[in-house]
Amino acid sequence: MTWRIEVDENTCIASGMCAALAPEFFELEGDHARPLSGEVEPDEIVLDAADSCPAMAITVREGEEVLGPRP
Repeated sequence: MTWRIEVDENTCIASGMCAALAPEFFELEGDHARPLSGEVEPDEIVLDAADSCPAMAITVREGEEVLGPRP
């Protein structure tokens, strides 16, 4: 099953942490980050990026289950 990556543009502060950790999955675009693809194959680095976001703006889902950020 694939993972869905979402970045809340209203919460994102464009720290660049996600793009620095996982440039194959995220890029900075103006005042916020965005995923390069909305759906990706499972990869731990995507969860690391969600966990590292200082604004908690990244959500990773598998179906309806929220995988990240992890508590």
